[in-house]
Amino acid sequence: MPVNRREPMKSQAARRPAPLAFGLVRILTFPERQTPDALRAQVVALQAQAWPPTADGAADGAADADDISGSGTDGEDGEQRTGSGDWHDPALDPVTMLLVDDGGTLLASLDVLSKEIRHDGRGYRARGLSRVVTGTAHRGRGHGRQLVSHAREAIRLSGADLGIFTCDRALQGFYESAGWQLVTGAVLVGGTADDPFPSDLFDKVTMAGFFSPAARRHADSFTDARIALHPGLIDRLW
Repeated sequence: MPVNRREPMKSQAARRPAPLAFGLVRILTFPERQTPDALRAQVVALQAQAWPPTADGAADGAADADDISGSGTDGEDGEQRTGSGDWHDPALDPVTMLLVDDGGTLLASLDVLSKEIRHDGRGYRARGLSRVVTGTAHRGRGHGRQLVSHAREAIRLSGADLGIFTCDRALQGFYESAGWQLVTGAVLVGGTADDPFPSDLFDKVTMAGFFSPAARRHADSFTDARIALHPGLIDRLW
């Protein structure tokens, strides 16, 4: 199946959409490098809570595994990124989603990365979650689940064939509660073809949503499979 040119997420279009409001909180979406400075500073602070930098500047990866704190994907291991607040590879069209209260305080954040992949002889437009985190003072209130569920719907509506990412095994239930499904036995192979970085180096599981007819039709091909994500050497795995 030929791979179509990657389409940007609708929320990443030149015209910025109105924020989505849920009671006293809002979800804001920005291309990562267009995130307003004040909000970006809060994002970096939240990431530093979950992945404190070590003496050499790397993130130590100590993230709480309660049902909304989580790190979920990129960043749990110092090898995967050099520290909180790093920019994603622009080739992955990073989009930042933020849950903020009516006073402008950031409650939770995540990034969505995009890449065309090939698996089992077919091409797919894939998107995945990265750096999912809820502020320590705001956990236990469902904020993380609300944001992750919203991201899943945004990916579904974006034209992507599937959403796919890895998370710590302890967070599987959290992502399932937000609509994602476990892909049993699947391993995402990050890095590059010449320098692979497979998720089975760690205690991780693969979560997904199969959205297009083609992805749903061939969803079984992802079970117990090694999936060549190969996002590069900046975001080695998501």
